[in-house]
Amino acid sequence: MDFLLGAAAACGAVIVSNPMDVLKTRMQLQGELKERGRYSIIYKNIFHAAFAVGQADGLSGLQKGLGPALGYQIVMNGIRFGLYQKILDSGIISLSDGSTSTLGCVIAGAGVGVLGGFFGSPLYLVKTHLQSQAVESIAVGYQHNHQSVSSALIKIAKQDGLKGLWRGASTSIPRVGIGSASQLFTYSKSKDWLDHYELYPRDSWQSTFTGAMASGLVIALCMSPFDVISTRIYNQGLDSKGRGLLYNGIADCVAKIFKTEGLWGFYKGWTAIYFRIGPHSFVNLILWDQFKNLYNSYQKS
Repeated sequence: MDFLLGAAAACGAVIVSNPMDVLKTRMQLQGELKERGRYSIIYKNIFHAAFAVGQADGLSGLQKGLGPALGYQIVMNGIRFGLYQKILDSGIISLSDGSTSTLGCVIAGAGVGVLGGFFGSPLYLVKTHLQSQAVESIAVGYQHNHQSVSSALIKIAKQDGLKGLWRGASTSIPRVGIGSASQLFTYSKSKDWLDHYELYPRDSWQSTFTGAMASGLVIALCMSPFDVISTRIYNQGLDSKGRGLLYNGIADCVAKIFKTEGLWGFYKGWTAIYFRIGPHSFVNLILWDQFKNLYNSYQKS
């Protein structure tokens, strides 16, 4: 049941946040491995990006990749929230005063995030490919030209075998691990702090909103470089031998981005990440809390 509650909450959130995920992906791929001033800026900021996508692809263009995004959330957050709730219920990371252990929260959050990210990696791969696809006038990054989610999965499996579906999965380990740890740690600690100083009760929507927005800021700061690396490696094209056209791995990707784009290259699309993560975290976490409360009330009745 914990898996289903976490998955349902994540699906509700991704419908709201997927447009920002599309914009984030496009902005991260814009000017790939090119110095500033040496490429055309198609997306000036998130507002201009939203207008450009809507004008060229219609409003539906802002929801590209929604299918695999929903599937990814079911797998990743179903596992992540489900296992994290089990750990909380077990009391392993709880202190005598009822609050959560800082170290335990970080380790548990990172661990469940890595597991969820790994199993959901094939869907994340296809999601990235579909979100980057656009009409020629606003296209950035490698264009895979998939027709659907199923055809994309079949095409990748035929070309590269089952292991091809997990191409780029190694980048999801630091990305999801750090993102999950920072989110669940900041969220849990924010609610502990608000409850301790009697500002808002732990189960109130105000506590959830504050914790979610605080965790969104921390996630955006901590995860952005890993998110850029992940998007680049997942989206790159392959040669006839199945090798990446641009990057040989994480270390090579980091070195090339830093050399050509500088430190700022790792924070491309940062605002889109925050405006995706903040609302996504709030909707996700408040639905998670509400679904748990409803389920607990149902059990007691």
